[in-house]
Amino acid sequence: MPPTLASLVHHTALKLTVRAGEDRLDVPVRWAHVSELADPVPYMEGGELLLITALKLDAEDPVAMRRYVKRLAGAGVVGLGFAIGVNYDDIPAALVDAAAEEGLPLLEVPRRTPFLAISKAVSAAIAADQYRAVTAGFAAQRELTKQALTAGPEGLLAALAGQVDGWAALYDASGAVVATAPEWAGRRAARLTPDVERLRDRPAPASAVVGGPEHEDRIELHSLGTGRRPRAALAVGTAATLGTAERYAVHSAIALLTLTTERSRSLHAAEQRIGAAVLRMLLAGQPDHARAVAGDLYGGLLDAPFRMIVAEQPAGGDPLGALTEAAESAAARSGEAVLVVPEGERLVVLAADGGAAVAACAAHAAALESARAVPEPAGDEDELVVGLSAPVGTVAAAAAYKQAEQALSVARRRGRVLVEHEQVAAGSVLPLLADDAVRAFADGLLRALHEHDATGRGDLVASLRAWLSRHGQWDAAAADLGVHRHTLRYRMRRVEEILGRSLDDPDARMELWLALKATSSGQSGD
Repeated sequence: MPPTLASLVHHTALKLTVRAGEDRLDVPVRWAHVSELADPVPYMEGGELLLITALKLDAEDPVAMRRYVKRLAGAGVVGLGFAIGVNYDDIPAALVDAAAEEGLPLLEVPRRTPFLAISKAVSAAIAADQYRAVTAGFAAQRELTKQALTAGPEGLLAALAGQVDGWAALYDASGAVVATAPEWAGRRAARLTPDVERLRDRPAPASAVVGGPEHEDRIELHSLGTGRRPRAALAVGTAATLGTAERYAVHSAIALLTLTTERSRSLHAAEQRIGAAVLRMLLAGQPDHARAVAGDLYGGLLDAPFRMIVAEQPAGGDPLGALTEAAESAAARSGEAVLVVPEGERLVVLAADGGAAVAACAAHAAALESARAVPEPAGDEDELVVGLSAPVGTVAAAAAYKQAEQALSVARRRGRVLVEHEQVAAGSVLPLLADDAVRAFADGLLRALHEHDATGRGDLVASLRAWLSRHGQWDAAAADLGVHRHTLRYRMRRVEEILGRSLDDPDARMELWLALKATSSGQSGD
């Protein structure tokens, strides 16, 4: 299960103390967020543990604190962590009373516990919870596959019902119930025939959620088929919304039932579903599971260097279909395997490095490029854009996917059809910092420092820039600034306190340096 405030309080390394809201510590924590804004609510999504030092708050004013805490609770913030020994030696009584009145958990953070340690603890717990869900999903996939091979659709339905702690039903093309598990679900499944018939009128794959007073459960309907009209449907009834592991089980059941209910016309769609599962496993860092599920379907594709291709065309038409046809036809002619996964307006292709499929995609993109009589402006979303990763192996599939997405983003901005990651990585990174999203990130990261400097209490931004440019050499950076090294050390401690990040962390130093470069490039370009 996800981390809770109670699990953080019991975390021996954090040394947190509960000062208010003791009866609400079992609330899940979605993230830990540091903000010294007087009103951080516009930047909250709900479920956060907010970490503060009260740098910009009058924490001793009862009226201000009641208003502050009420807004946090209304925004869905699940807890407030207050660092003592920074701006206040103890949590002011006004804040403790306000939190107690509102029922908002208030945690005292000792001076020796950096906010970064709390953020890391939350992140690690969330990652562990996600890993457990994914692992359970893979186990469910193996069990469902086993049942499908040994006991057919009936055995698969029984296994699926057990995995989701509910019931499952299979329908034929007319909407009639073919099989249910457990048997007592037959009457519930029969009442869904009109819903299955409506689903049948939609192109496959299609899904719907059925609910209402006449249904005891939350029911999901999924079409099974590859043509214009689905040939079958799956219903899954549960008492609550499906979790990650249960969702894996349902998706696996859909793929396996498609394989067992479809005939020759379904083979291509079944391969795509398996390909999507293989791709998810590769992106989740599970190459052995991916190979086990893929079997011999993709030959030696997963055993040799491959490239990831990500294509998008949001405006409609069928350019993704043409790209799919180009890649699959070239692979078929050359006898090589290719994995093609359509994802709505996006297409993901995994093809052998140096093979015919990659060459065909590049040739298709080149033909589109030359066919444009009038160049379209950069970033036009009406055009097909393609990103191509560098050659990688299965252990680096997630990195390849990110490379392809980055190349695709560059292609969109530059008005190109296809960009290879090698082309993105060949030049300097500094021109990429001109992106509005990067500047927004930089402004947000450095905002607290600029606000501090605006009060006239120091020059933290310039000091941080000098210190980073000198690779943390105190004497050299202090000389550049014309201050004593002890003054510079004090300023760097204030930077850490304000940002809630340790400058010993290389990731933090990198992000801060890029943020400084992004803001300076934005100012120079004005």
